[in-house]
Amino acid sequence: MKTLRVATYNIHKGVQGLGPRRRLEIHNLGLAVEQLDADIVCLQEVRKVHRREEQYFSRWPEMPQADFLAPEGYEAVYRTNAYTRHGEHGNAMLSRWPVLAHQHEDMSDHRFEQRGLLHSEVVVNGMALHVVVVHLGLIRASRMRQAAQLDSYIAREIPADAPLIVAGDFNDWGERVHRHFAAMGLQTFKPSTNPTFPARLPLVQLDYVYVRGLRPLSVEVPRGRVWWRMSDHLPLIAEFELPA
Repeated sequence: MKTLRVATYNIHKGVQGLGPRRRLEIHNLGLAVEQLDADIVCLQEVRKVHRREEQYFSRWPEMPQADFLAPEGYEAVYRTNAYTRHGEHGNAMLSRWPVLAHQHEDMSDHRFEQRGLLHSEVVVNGMALHVVVVHLGLIRASRMRQAAQLDSYIAREIPADAPLIVAGDFNDWGERVHRHFAAMGLQTFKPSTNPTFPARLPLVQLDYVYVRGLRPLSVEVPRGRVWWRMSDHLPLIAEFELPA
C-alpha cells in the first residue's frame, strides 16, 4: 500500500437535535464510518457512557461508541476528555492497522472546557506512524495555548523523524492555528477551502488533517442530507502518499 486514507469527524456524541425532538444517530454514523473506507478514522465528541441518554433512547448501544463505530477488523482506541454529571466523552481513533501503544494528555485551559489529545502509534506496512487526535477549545487564546502545548508534546513524545498525523476539530475560524502548525513543520491542504461546519450549510473549515513525513494527495468533504442529519460537522477525508 502506497496511499493512506485518513478521515476526521466530530460526531456530536451520536445525537442530533435538542430536548424531546433529539434523535439518535449513532447507528447511521456506524454505516457512515464504514462508507468512509479510511485506514485511520479520527473522531471527536465520542461518548463512552451517558446514563441519561441510555435511559431515553431504547436503541442506545450497549458498548462505548468508539467500539460500536469501529468497522469489522478495525481496532478502536478511546480516551476521555470530559467528565459530566451523566457520563463522559472524548476522542477516539479507529485503525485498520495494528496499534502498538496509545496515551492521553489533558489540554484543558480553563475550568469551563475539558479538552485533551489522544496519541496512538500505528504500524503501517511495518512503519511506525504516530496519530494525534485533538479537539481544541472555543476561545481563541485557549486554542493558541493548546497549539503551543501540542508543539511541546510532539517534541517530547514523538521522534523528530517519525511520520506524524495530527487530525481533529480545531475550532479555528481563521488561520492562526494553521500558521502555528506550519511553523511546527506540519502541512495540510490549502486552509479554509473545504468547509465542514455547520453541516447543513457549511461555511467554515474547522476540521483538518495535518501531516509530517507524508505527501498530501487529495481531500474531500462528503455533502448532502444524509450527512448533515448525522452531526453538526461534516467529515473530512484526506489521502496521503506514504514514504518509500
